[in-house]
Amino acid sequence: MFGKFLLVFLLICPFALRAQSLRGQVLDAAGRPVPFASVAVPVLSQGATADENGRFTLPDLPAGPHKLRVSAVGYATTTPAVTLPTDKLLTIRLAAEGKNLGEVVVTGVSRSTEIRRSPVPIAAITGKEIRLNANSNAIDAAVRGIPGLSAVTSGPNISKPFIRGLGYNRVLTMFNGMRQEGQQWGDEHGIEVDGYGVDRIEVVKGPASLLYGSDAVAGVVNLIPALPSGPDGQLHGEALAEYQGVNGMIGNSLAFNYQKNGFQTSVRGTHRLARDYQNPVDGRVYNTGFEETQFTGMVGLKKDWGGVHLWLTSYNNRQEIPDGSRDSLSRRFTRQVFEGSNDDIKNRPLVSDEELKSYTIADLRQRIRHYRAFATSEVRLGTGELHLLLGVQQNHRQEFNHPTAVDQPGLDLQLTTVNYQARYLLAAVRGYELTVGANGMSQDNQHLNATDFAIPPFRLFDLGGFGVLKKTFGALELTGGLRYDGRQVKWDDFYVAPNPGTGFTAGAGPTTPGADLQYPSFRRTYTGLSASLGGSYAVGPHLVLRANVARGYRAPNVPEIGSNGLDPGAHIIYLGNRDFNPEFNVQQDLGILYKSPDVEGSVEVFYNHVENFIYQARQYDAQGQPLRDAVGNSTYQFQQAAANLYGGEVALNIHPTALPWASLRTGAALVIGLNENAALRERVGDAGRYLPLIPAPSARTELRLTAPERAGSRLTNTYFRFTADATATQNRFYAVDGAEARTPGYVLCGTGVGTSFRTKTGREAVQLVLQADNLFDVAYQAHLNRLKYFEYYTASPTGRLGIFSPGRNLSAKVVVPF
Repeated sequence: MFGKFLLVFLLICPFALRAQSLRGQVLDAAGRPVPFASVAVPVLSQGATADENGRFTLPDLPAGPHKLRVSAVGYATTTPAVTLPTDKLLTIRLAAEGKNLGEVVVTGVSRSTEIRRSPVPIAAITGKEIRLNANSNAIDAAVRGIPGLSAVTSGPNISKPFIRGLGYNRVLTMFNGMRQEGQQWGDEHGIEVDGYGVDRIEVVKGPASLLYGSDAVAGVVNLIPALPSGPDGQLHGEALAEYQGVNGMIGNSLAFNYQKNGFQTSVRGTHRLARDYQNPVDGRVYNTGFEETQFTGMVGLKKDWGGVHLWLTSYNNRQEIPDGSRDSLSRRFTRQVFEGSNDDIKNRPLVSDEELKSYTIADLRQRIRHYRAFATSEVRLGTGELHLLLGVQQNHRQEFNHPTAVDQPGLDLQLTTVNYQARYLLAAVRGYELTVGANGMSQDNQHLNATDFAIPPFRLFDLGGFGVLKKTFGALELTGGLRYDGRQVKWDDFYVAPNPGTGFTAGAGPTTPGADLQYPSFRRTYTGLSASLGGSYAVGPHLVLRANVARGYRAPNVPEIGSNGLDPGAHIIYLGNRDFNPEFNVQQDLGILYKSPDVEGSVEVFYNHVENFIYQARQYDAQGQPLRDAVGNSTYQFQQAAANLYGGEVALNIHPTALPWASLRTGAALVIGLNENAALRERVGDAGRYLPLIPAPSARTELRLTAPERAGSRLTNTYFRFTADATATQNRFYAVDGAEARTPGYVLCGTGVGTSFRTKTGREAVQLVLQADNLFDVAYQAHLNRLKYFEYYTASPTGRLGIFSPGRNLSAKVVVPF
């Protein structure tokens, strides 16, 4: 009998294990088809687009259980489960308006996890929400929708993400799971990612060093591009055009994608051009324009054994650099025409109206080129899955700051990074899910044709290994893990000397006449242990409680340990400290999440203690006067001390089933950062009580009204919305040496309307979005806006100092899918 059973099993097994097809239909709550809905299997990176009748087919799926993600514009994303093989037609129903607590995420967790069951606080923004906003850049898109996420800005196109009060190299920014490596230590250096090509943003709020190593002590921002969708054998794509009135930004993007029999490919090209932005106080702010050209390409293969994808990207940005110089009486902006001291600012010519309105990129500018090539693969190996990533990226940053030699860069840095990652997801055994892995990078940073040397040329090697274990006990899910990292940083003696041919300083050999040893050789290895333990508990079908404690690790970056020169874009001379130790932080998180058909809400609080926190402090001479060079650039040196941060976020989303056309969303965030440097507090008192660059308490509310779908109507997904962003006065600021100042609160209102036009067959032909931000043209300064502190005078005839944030922005966006 056993032999017969074994024979039947051996005959059936190959058919049971071979690739399966899943067929189904997507309907709304009333049973009507949802045309062109997206149906995906996130863990396999496979997907399809339903036809005009809501029907879809997902071919080449392996047998076994799968969790789907089904979404459509104007509907809540749902994550049904299905087990293959099945001969039944799967019916999926979508409810109107968006929810997000049930979404599946892949960032900050060892394997795909529902947001509300993750012990680590995670938030996500879908491509639909990104498209409904006029965003300055990819980070701006995330800041709008996620409480606790903010950004330090230097004009409309430069935003550096901050999570719960920590930023720069404490936040790890990724593109499709690969860490983004450029000169991110610089204030005026943005993120080199095409915002039009981002289909989803996932944000981890808290230490993520367990999975990603150093530089993720505050969290992670993962910018995820779209994979090809649509029926096999058909070319799909979109043409996008956008205009923003506050800076005359003209954006155009064209994308194509294709898939057939598991082969996938996509390509996108983008160009954006903007002139100086304006506000009601400064008028047009001189030298804030930019021009970007970007290209993204992908080719891949997805089969039942797994898949592999190769990504290629190119980013080219010419970005003007504002310096804030003005005429003292008229407050009109001026420009530098000679090398010289800032004391001669009164002799600078006024910037003409023609220059302020021009799209021509000025001589005082930076140029950033970023190239990226990487491959990802997911292979079913044995009973588990092996995920691999290997990539190389090169960042070339130039700052042109010599008015008499406009083609001579001051900074000229080229950073080459190799990234590698391996992760194995073992099959569950008695409910235990184990993931083990390793990742790291190697870097080489060189000066090219430079005259300013803010940091030394360096080499870096980084590698860490981790293990994460997850176990489910009914309603309780527990996750814990450990990681160990090592990072080696080194550089050789670096000399500079006058260059007789140019008249500027240049890199030199030790025997060059007049050579000065600016950077003595350095070699050090940093190590760190990271850990995390947390869980979530489902109290019935609606309520989830979660808690997590995590230890993060960050090795000091090269500017913090090695700086000894001018960053011309920031107008600051930085001095590093070669004796710094790594930062370690321990953060505790508690969260309550509620979800029902009518209401979703969450309350999350955290406490974060940081040892060896690194920050900048202005330097003084023996007479107590601020140290400045001959042209007025201030000198800052990095310091270390303990720090404590605490706060939280609340979010509420009301979408009553009795009123499916209306929804109300609101969220608020608070973070307080305390500097525990006892010696500093003794010297300066309460001026040194708080940490620098802590965002003010803020709240955002949105009321959205969506027109009901009507049979035979050519319009679909028609909506109107009104937003209010309230920011409180920031009285908790780092006041030592006038580094920061009190920032008054403000309220910004906005409105938007949009719709999509359909063809007779029901296919979406054109999407139109009209939007107004800062509707009432409020004059305000965001506390994390660096331009607020660009001021050369101690008094102003208007009573207003520094540069103000952007004014009213009227924008239009048109998307034509094909």
